[in-house]
Amino acid sequence: MNTATKPKHIGRNISRIRELRGMKQEVLALAIGVSQQTISNIENSEVVEDEKLESIAKELGVTVEAIKNFSDEAAINFFNNFYDNSFANSQGTFCANQCTYNPLDKVVELYERLVQAEKDKVSYLEKLLNK
Repeated sequence: MNTATKPKHIGRNISRIRELRGMKQEVLALAIGVSQQTISNIENSEVVEDEKLESIAKELGVTVEAIKNFSDEAAINFFNNFYDNSFANSQGTFCANQCTYNPLDKVVELYERLVQAEKDKVSYLEKLLNK
């Protein structure tokens, strides 16, 4: 009976860390200058080339070793300890979900981008009609 250990699936580790960071594939792709489909392919790969792994680690805010050695159990232990300590240090007020930005500003920013996209579509269609 062979009990050889299976190699770590680096792509799956990248995916889990990205999800824990609350980052979408599109955002990571944009940050490292590739397409979302490329990120999807990387996350489905057992092995990732070192250069890509370094740039992904940088954008995720972790080390390459953290990606290679990631385990769900360790992450759960870390977050349990983190929240336990933040509760103890908050002097009776639990503030785990503090925003570092104004959510309304993000909504307005998104709305403005959508409006601009619609204006661009209208001007493009007008150009097509005029031709």
